[in-house]
Amino acid sequence: MSKFGFYSDRPEAISFESHLSGLEENAKALLLDLQDFVKSLGSNVIEEIRPHRIVYAKSLNFRTFLDVQPRNDRLIVSIKKSRTETPANHTVRSKQELEGLKHEIEETYKTIK
Repeated sequence: MSKFGFYSDRPEAISFESHLSGLEENAKALLLDLQDFVKSLGSNVIEEIRPHRIVYAKSLNFRTFLDVQPRNDRLIVSIKKSRTETPANHTVRSKQELEGLKHEIEETYKTIK
């Protein structure tokens, strides 16, 4: 069997839960909290699960504003405020660090066209 499955040329679906399975308990809680927060920003938030990260976008044109890379004991969070600006990268190891980023994530979401 190829990486695309038996009858399809599309990659097999990757689940959000597959990212949770390799994380320490604290990182799992952070990832679930972040997911809930981002999805609460609006009904047009799109979550795409990729092999090594989770990407969030706004609307059908798939304008990415957040990239989350789960790592054993932490999350690497990249916030992309515009198409031309370099993403701001943050390492999140605690609830306090995540809380500190939520305002920036929300403001970025609001400014995306």
